[in-house]
Amino acid sequence: MSTAVVTAAATPAATLPRAAVRLRAGEDWLTVCDLDRLVPGRGVAALLPDGRQAAVFLDRAGRLHAVDNRDPFTGAAVLSRGLLGSRAGQPFVASPLLKQRFDLVTGVCLDDETVRLTTYEVRAA
Repeated sequence: MSTAVVTAAATPAATLPRAAVRLRAGEDWLTVCDLDRLVPGRGVAALLPDGRQAAVFLDRAGRLHAVDNRDPFTGAAVLSRGLLGSRAGQPFVASPLLKQRFDLVTGVCLDDETVRLTTYEVRAA
């Protein structure tokens, strides 16, 4: 009995499994997009079933993060267009409007600790 070995080089890209970015919304995991569609340091907005939006980021270290897309200071759904950075090794997104910075792990505003974003569990699967 012979065994076939398939390598990535011999397999057309269209047939390779693609990693999907999945976000936990309540009990469900929602597919946001293919992982290869994310650009490190930039975000995408995802519409959730309840009408809210999540901002999903791939940081330059290759880690996924997801927070509420709504800027709590202005009410505008713009955080997916924010600037990524880090402070003391912690990644943050700065609002493109008023530049408040939000920790991508905890959701806490680094400029006003009384304000916090909802964070979402996110993974590549």
